[in-house]
Amino acid sequence: MFRRQAIQILSASILANNVLFNSKESALGSPSHPYPNEPLGSDATPRHLLATSLFGTEKLESILPIAEQLGIEHIDLWPKIHGSQREELTEMGEDRFADLLAKHKVKLGCITQFPLGPFGLADEIRLCNRLHCPTIVTGSGGTAGLQGQELKRAVEAFIEKMKPHWELAREHQVTIAIENHGKSLLDSPDSLRWFHEYRMKHAAGAPESLAIAFAPYHLPQNEELLANLLSEILPSTALFYAWQHGKGCMQAQPKEDELLQLPGKGPLDFKPLLKALRDGNFQGWTEIFMHPFPRGIPIHSDLKKVTEEIRSAQSYIHEIW
Repeated sequence: MFRRQAIQILSASILANNVLFNSKESALGSPSHPYPNEPLGSDATPRHLLATSLFGTEKLESILPIAEQLGIEHIDLWPKIHGSQREELTEMGEDRFADLLAKHKVKLGCITQFPLGPFGLADEIRLCNRLHCPTIVTGSGGTAGLQGQELKRAVEAFIEKMKPHWELAREHQVTIAIENHGKSLLDSPDSLRWFHEYRMKHAAGAPESLAIAFAPYHLPQNEELLANLLSEILPSTALFYAWQHGKGCMQAQPKEDELLQLPGKGPLDFKPLLKALRDGNFQGWTEIFMHPFPRGIPIHSDLKKVTEEIRSAQSYIHEIW
């Protein structure tokens, strides 16, 4: 009798551990490429990422249930000064982090790491591999405002300098996505075109480990220009920010003006951009985005209102996708 009870207890323990292991594995997902080459079905919708920076320095325990409510399965983890959730991961440890994701049926899709820059990502790449996170976003740094042949040479030199980093990323099944950003090398439509061309040339052995994070905010607010540019560089694009300039984000302003950065709020018509994504069979991430002022606060003081704004932007995107 005691032997039978012992076997039953041991079996129950093994079953419980298997459930926990499978739950963690499900939450972590697999370190697959963020934009797989699979045809879109007629009912396809964008692959959303939820930026934790939209919640300022709120804890993950508060953010992850909102991701569940919104039906967003992947998060983009931001560090200070825009958020603090990347630091929270370090504080709680990888196991507790994985448990928390599993609890809310959410996966880690991206870590944004501007503070480390494009040449300081080695440890972060290894972390992403352990957590089955397929994407890191960072900036290019470098000299802004270059044009013509000077820009062309600088972009090629940047991609050549990135080689050991995208090779490491390839080994760890991670994509480094470089955001076009003001006051940096990748700050213009031409810089993105050259990046796309030289990426295809120099990263031919590992094209999936080096890509673009496309930010309309930092480009001319012309729908036709943006849509055409997207179509040109789409094979090199891993992440699309649903983010417009509106009235900017660099100074204090009324909340209704600050929110004009969101899709469906400001003057930019996203229809041509989303059509370019759809027609190009875009399989990368779509991230609804804006910056509050000052950085590090939620886009609304009330998290329910943050949720409502994101849901409204989702609806706008889905209606015209």
